[in-house]
Amino acid sequence: MENRKSILLELDVENNKYTFPTTISNALIDADNELCDLEKQLNETLETIQSLKPECDKFDYILSASSGALCGMIDIFLVGKPGESPLGNITDKWFADRTVDFAKLCGYKGDKNSTSSAIRYLEKMFKIPYDQSVGSGIFRDLINLTPNNHHFKSLGHNPTLLGLFFSILNQFTNTSDFVSNVELISLNNSEGEFELRGNNILSKLFCGIANWIGHLISDIFGSSSSKGRGMGIPSPIWAWSNDVIAIKRNLNIPVSEFDKSINELALKLFEKGYDIRFQTTQAIPVFINEMIVRLIYSVRRLIKYYMTVPKENRSFALLWKSCEPFSNATVKRMLTVAHGTFCLIDISDATIRGFTAGAGSFNVVEFFMRLNIVGVGRFTISLYGEGTRGLQVNKANAEALFIKREKIIVEDYIIGLKTLSAAYDDESLLLFTSNFQASDFYKEAFDKSIKLARMRNVPENKIRKTKADIDSYFRGGFLK
Repeated sequence: MENRKSILLELDVENNKYTFPTTISNALIDADNELCDLEKQLNETLETIQSLKPECDKFDYILSASSGALCGMIDIFLVGKPGESPLGNITDKWFADRTVDFAKLCGYKGDKNSTSSAIRYLEKMFKIPYDQSVGSGIFRDLINLTPNNHHFKSLGHNPTLLGLFFSILNQFTNTSDFVSNVELISLNNSEGEFELRGNNILSKLFCGIANWIGHLISDIFGSSSSKGRGMGIPSPIWAWSNDVIAIKRNLNIPVSEFDKSINELALKLFEKGYDIRFQTTQAIPVFINEMIVRLIYSVRRLIKYYMTVPKENRSFALLWKSCEPFSNATVKRMLTVAHGTFCLIDISDATIRGFTAGAGSFNVVEFFMRLNIVGVGRFTISLYGEGTRGLQVNKANAEALFIKREKIIVEDYIIGLKTLSAAYDDESLLLFTSNFQASDFYKEAFDKSIKLARMRNVPENKIRKTKADIDSYFRGGFLK
């Protein structure tokens, strides 16, 4: 944007004095104000750039990478895969206890140490029409429904928004919806005795949502008839493969081979025990990594604060600003390094296990059972944040450059105004006419007129330097 300014100078004569109604000083004041505004904008932009740039030293990077490596080892040896996970056993026990606690909250009075009894109570309390786990005829031939896969294939058992939609739909219409062989299969009158409680639409909708949540909790540890670990509910991440197929089938969009491959992979993972409980187990080392890095950042800045800030200048507000590990670019860069290191170790281990289990070929199922999806997702978020901050820095740099150029223009404009002010701020010279009225001062008046002409850059051969020159001018003569 080109910023042009102009000044109109009007010369008036009043009482034998020359005045400027529009003064240069006013233009200088406006220009100075604009320069101050530009300075303020530039400082704010530079502060924004500073806040977006990480200030990590080598120890920050080393400690962040060490945290990622440590948590990567935890993932390899303590998380592993379903059925072979020390941390997974702890997680399963936690979910079992929470299921019993929820049953007690709902009025369960039975054996407090019997998870299967508590699950049976919840299954009766939160009854739904799409809970077929095995059967003959259409369930065997068309859906291939088994106790190991019915929680995955039944859309109402999926802990997603589309799972909630199909659960409500099935409860209102007494139907069941399944995804099998990339087909959406709907069965009518699936449970003849089922009737959704409620006297109107809103009450039935509330009961339907309550049934969906309560039934998911009852199935999170497996069904009441499960032996051993039991089949929980699907991982929300992998359950989306069912949602994609259901959406495409309803919209008559062809299902691609990629969709089919992902859905088949998700089903195999679920049948091997990869459910929401194991997904929670995978989140443990990722959470530990997150907390360690934030703690490292805070402790190092806390020590630096007490070493560099004099005692009389310390305050809690300044301390928190120096140590808070949430909203600054430095800790976010440290988290990117930590989660990146974690993913590098985790993916390397999963790849090696995939080739080992494949006996010469690559076992995709083994790879994804070992791959920490939560860690990959968290690292992806960090990378997105790094990219966003990079774009913001580039935008702020461009803005700062533009403001600097504007400053140069305004500063040059101010210099020009000052030069102009020096040329025209000459009231004593402009009053030389009064000197002509006094014969004793005519020589001084000539000197002032000559000086004034030179200040106005009048060529030397055009300047009237003597009384004779002026007399000749007024008589129609010319200077030679």
